[in-house]
Amino acid sequence: MSRSSVDPGTTHRFRLVIDGVSVGEFTGCTGLACTVEVEEYPEGGRNDSMLYLPKRVKFPPLVLTRPLTQEAEKLSQWVMDSVSEARQQTGQVAALAPDGKVLAKWDLQSVMPVAWHGPRFDASGLGAAIEVLEIVHHGLFKAGTT
Repeated sequence: MSRSSVDPGTTHRFRLVIDGVSVGEFTGCTGLACTVEVEEYPEGGRNDSMLYLPKRVKFPPLVLTRPLTQEAEKLSQWVMDSVSEARQQTGQVAALAPDGKVLAKWDLQSVMPVAWHGPRFDASGLGAAIEVLEIVHHGLFKAGTT
């Protein structure tokens, strides 16, 4: 049996696209998740279990990280422009395989940056200078349905 040369679960980077324009590629992405809040409802005459009714879905902030690149100024400027324009933006996070092909993608509603951390410079350290972008959104949607 032959194995594929690409492990299907291996990703090396993540691409962030806002309103159809690439904001950049990142090496780390956390917060791609959702939690459904439920209300417990004790149905009359039913003593063996509860009914659970969905109330709302919560989405944590996405936190994207990458080593310092020449796109750092572009990213910090996008954050400042987004805040000053205060407009609704759509976004997409795509997980990329080692060969650059998209493994999976998630479309995001009403994206807004809430934090950007520039790299910490330390000439005595050996680690890479890392920048961090944190964004919030109002949920996931299927492309073409907004």
